Amino acid sequence: MLLSSLVSLIYKDGVTLEIFLSGIVTLIVGVFLMVSTRNHSKEMNKREGYIVVTFGWIVMALSGTLPYIFTESIPQFTDAFFETMSGFTTTGASILNDIESVPKGVLFWRSLTHWIGGMGIIVLAIAILPLLGIGGMQLFAAEAPGPNADKLHPRITDTAKRLWLIYVGYTAAETILLQVAGMSFFDAINHSMSTLSTGGFSTKNESIGFWNDSPLIQYIIIFFMFLAGTNFVLIYFGLTGKFKKIFQDTEFKWYVSFICAFVFISTLILFFCRIA
Repeated sequence: MLLSSLVSLIYKDGVTLEIFLSGIVTLIVGVFLMVSTRNHSKEMNKREGYIVVTFGWIVMALSGTLPYIFTESIPQFTDAFFETMSGFTTTGASILNDIESVPKGVLFWRSLTHWIGGMGIIVLAIAILPLLGIGGMQLFAAEAPGPNADKLHPRITDTAKRLWLIYVGYTAAETILLQVAGMSFFDAINHSMSTLSTGGFSTKNESIGFWNDSPLIQYIIIFFMFLAGTNFVLIYFGLTGKFKKIFQDTEFKWYVSFICAFVFISTLILFFCRIA
C-alpha cells in the first residue's frame, strides 16, 4: 500500500494521502498483533498450517479493501471486498465499470493484489519473514501453486525465495518487453503483474483489446501467459538446465497438449466462420 501511495504521488492522481493512511492503519494493526503474540509457541503442524493460510487470506482480503474505501474509488465495503478477493485469488472479476477513471495509485494496488496472490501470500511471508521461526514446510504445502510442492532446496525459506526470484525476474522481463513494444511504463508493469499471476486485471476498459493494432504486445503477453501457467518448480529446473525433468513431467505434457489442441480447434472454427 505504501508503494501504491508512492505511485499515486508520482502520477499526482490526488489520492496519495488516502492510500498512505490505509497502509499505516494496516501496519499499526499488524505490529500490534505481532507484539501481542510474540510469546506464543511457534511450533506448527500441518493442520495449523492450513488454518494460518486460511486466516491469512481473510485478513489480507479485509485489509486490502482499505485503499478502495479510503479513496472512495469503491465506497461500498461489499464491492471493495469482492474486488480485493478477486485480486488476491487472481480471479480477475471486477465490479468497476470505468477502469480508466480510477486513480493510478489505486489501479497499481489493484494489480499488486493480483501479483501478490499469484505466487501466494504465505509463500511470500516465508520468503521474507524467516524471523517468524514457524514450520515453513506446512505453510508451503498448504499454499504453493501447482499440484505438488517440490522442494528446490533443503531449506524451505530458500525454496520460497528462489520461486519469488523467478517470479520477479519474469515480471521485470515482461515489463521491459511491453515497453519496447509500445506500452507506457505504467501500463506495462500493471499488465505484467496481471499476466504473471494469470489474473486478468487491466488498466484499460477494453483490456488487451486496446492494443489490437499492436500484435507484438499481444504475442508477448501470450508467451508470458504460457510461462505463468507452468509450474514454477519446472521453470526453475529449466533455468538450471534440468530439461529432462520438464519433459518427463505429466502435468506439463498435458498442459502443452491441451493448449495446442484448443489453439488448433479455435483456428479451425475461425477459419470456417470467415469462409462461410
